[in-house]
Amino acid sequence: MNDIPGLDLTAFRSWYDEQRPGEIAGELSGRLITGGKSNLTYEVTDGTSWWIVRRPPLGHVQATAHDMGREYTAMSALRDTDVPVPTTYAHCADPDVLGAPFYVMERVLGTAYRSARELRELGEERTAAIAGEMVDVLARLHTVDPAEVGLAEFGRPAGFLERQVRRWGQQLEGSKTTDRPNAEELHRRLAVRVPEDDGEWVGIVHGDYRLDNLLTGSDDHVKAVVDWEMATLGDVRTDLALLLVYDRLAELPAAGLVSDVSTAPGYPSGEEHLARYAAMRGRDLGDMGFHLGLAYFKLAVILEGINYRYLQGQTVGEGFDRIGAGFDPLIEAGLDALASDGTERD
Repeated sequence: MNDIPGLDLTAFRSWYDEQRPGEIAGELSGRLITGGKSNLTYEVTDGTSWWIVRRPPLGHVQATAHDMGREYTAMSALRDTDVPVPTTYAHCADPDVLGAPFYVMERVLGTAYRSARELRELGEERTAAIAGEMVDVLARLHTVDPAEVGLAEFGRPAGFLERQVRRWGQQLEGSKTTDRPNAEELHRRLAVRVPEDDGEWVGIVHGDYRLDNLLTGSDDHVKAVVDWEMATLGDVRTDLALLLVYDRLAELPAAGLVSDVSTAPGYPSGEEHLARYAAMRGRDLGDMGFHLGLAYFKLAVILEGINYRYLQGQTVGEGFDRIGAGFDPLIEAGLDALASDGTERD
């Protein structure tokens, strides 16, 4: 067996044989699936069957991040809905097996589109269709009744936005690589602008929804939504705002750090995304300034955490050396988003 950083195949097989006896038929091999800058995702095979193994990153990990049990629970609950997710097989909460909790799910054959180049090869019409379905699937997720799929206790919707502001402020404090006065100012302004709870927008929040967290088939339909580590119950407009921020990232000086799909010909504008989502939900979204400001702050903090691990030599893969450049442009955009909804900007 060929062992990979973070995945001891001998230990994995011993554990998995106890969970699902007889499923693994031959000697295991595996590989790290490239592209992830947070949790580590591996493809494992015995030459006949395939499994996907997900575990937290190596090294520095925030206490509330990289929750394998949360991912596993969310996907298991959504299995029989019209939100496409991989079939889940087993979850291990014991860190002694692989050095961290992990779970196992099916391998879904599909493409996680991360670059405008990939979409450019498909043409404008297909690009528009793929991006449109991305929004449609998000709207379908947000109409799922959490109680009906066993997720009534998956989160605490009351006070969700206030806790999000507090949580991401704490995450920043736990992984700052240098002084961040502008980020602290954005955090302060978010804290005093938290909207009142709106039960009409409560639902299942994915937490990191974007095109490359979808596996799209050759027929341009979404085969699976993945990467549910930040899923919870709360104001679902936070998902939509983060999607728009990911798209906007391609226009900032930190272009290409996560994805530049929004620059592909045929890819809808942010306004088109908002209109399509609102039409699917049959309701007006209201002022999105706060949600966009929070999304910019959240993404900046996520990049700072990844940059922290990179500087500590605790990352696996390529492309981490440019992550730190994304922080300041995102914070500035967040301050501008708050200013656009009437909050003063110095």
